[in-house]
Amino acid sequence: MPTEFELRQRNNKFANDVRSGKKAVKPSRQDKLAHRSPVGLWALGLVVFVVIGGVLFELVRIIFL
Repeated sequence: MPTEFELRQRNNKFANDVRSGKKAVKPSRQDKLAHRSPVGLWALGLVVFVVIGGVLFELVRIIFL
């Protein structure tokens, strides 16, 4: 079993290889967090619902009243 020092060395080598342009096997946790949206999908849906719903109600009010 590799020691903690060897694991750190391998991790550093892998990170340096990825930074220098070699393709990573799978994205790191930091990469995943960097690409995530700061707004949750449910919150975005709620905002869209409120905005589009408000526009539709205003159009109905203008056209039919």
